[in-house]
Amino acid sequence: MIKIRKLIYIAILLALFYYIFIANIVVTFWIIVSLYVAFKLYKVYAKSKLAKIASSKDLFRVSELGLFIALVAKVAKADGRVQELEAQLIGIMFDDIAKIFPNKDKTRLILKEIFNEEKERDDNTKEVAASLNILLGRSRLKRKQFIEFLIQLAFVDNGISSDEDKVLREIVEALDVSSTDYATMVRKFEDMLKNKNQTMSLEEACSILGVKESDEITHIKKTYRKLVRQYHPDIIKSQDKDTSYMEEATAKTQEINQAYEILKKA
Repeated sequence: MIKIRKLIYIAILLALFYYIFIANIVVTFWIIVSLYVAFKLYKVYAKSKLAKIASSKDLFRVSELGLFIALVAKVAKADGRVQELEAQLIGIMFDDIAKIFPNKDKTRLILKEIFNEEKERDDNTKEVAASLNILLGRSRLKRKQFIEFLIQLAFVDNGISSDEDKVLREIVEALDVSSTDYATMVRKFEDMLKNKNQTMSLEEACSILGVKESDEITHIKKTYRKLVRQYHPDIIKSQDKDTSYMEEATAKTQEINQAYEILKKA
């Protein structure tokens, strides 16, 4: 009887050992394999979806990024013309977006065409924003990121003009964001950039751009563009960053722009 009991105990212990140290390892292994396969399949699906969107301008225009580009065009052209730094940031943004698509050159061309067509229209801002609102679903974070990018775009040419503010408020309303939240976002940018109006010396401007006062303007301009590309707010990367990313990137871009303007005048 004792021997049988011992055998039962041993059997139980072996069973426990198996399930704790062997079965769990096997199960864990297959879970990891399944997750890896699922991730690979998702990447294939995501790439095929991107390729489909970029296969024609009409499909891209009604996508989330296509509608956002249309709104960028509305804000950029709101005060009559697209300013130099606005054009610089928009061009870099095209590069950022195009990188995630299989055919980068074709995608960038589509983005440029959508932007150029939409900047000439001022009668469909609410309609475009409402379409984007539907695609965004319940994502409050994406709405905030898109609006912050549009605000910083308006800020780069020395603050938000009344025309830019009017367009932004149309977009904000259509995206179901309250005017209070919009005002809070704008205030945060204003507070962050309040020191911009303080006089920056020529020496400080040179230090910020990493150039010498005696350098040729072509070299200064090349350095300026390189820095803007390095520190600009990236709408794609911002989706993986915290809420302070867009503000910090905007402040740095403003600082670089101010330094460049001082050196140009000098």
